[in-house]
Amino acid sequence: MAKHRGRLEIIVDILNVAGKGARKTKIMYIANLSYKLVEKYLPETIRLGFIYFGNGLYEVTEKGRTFLDKYNDFSSRYSKVESELRRMLFEKETLQRLCEPAISTSPKLQHRRPRR
Repeated sequence: MAKHRGRLEIIVDILNVAGKGARKTKIMYIANLSYKLVEKYLPETIRLGFIYFGNGLYEVTEKGRTFLDKYNDFSSRYSKVESELRRMLFEKETLQRLCEPAISTSPKLQHRRPRR
């Protein structure tokens, strides 16, 4: 199942496409956005100062490049933390399983009720 992108991921995708200049259609297709989303996010990236529009092209500003650098650093660190968390959760499950009573099919190890 595909994971839905959030606002940050959509903005990053737009900035990556517009890196060396791109038209709206190119941004829409390469960033995999609907027309409605392009119409929503392009003006927002311009308002934020991440992109400017000139000569028919959308281009990333210095502020946009700085944002991308910070996002890429964050994303890298986040992935490492997420990976470590998955390892820790696996270790916790392993420890929990070790605390569960053993179920054995061996007659010698099965618990017997005392006779009265």
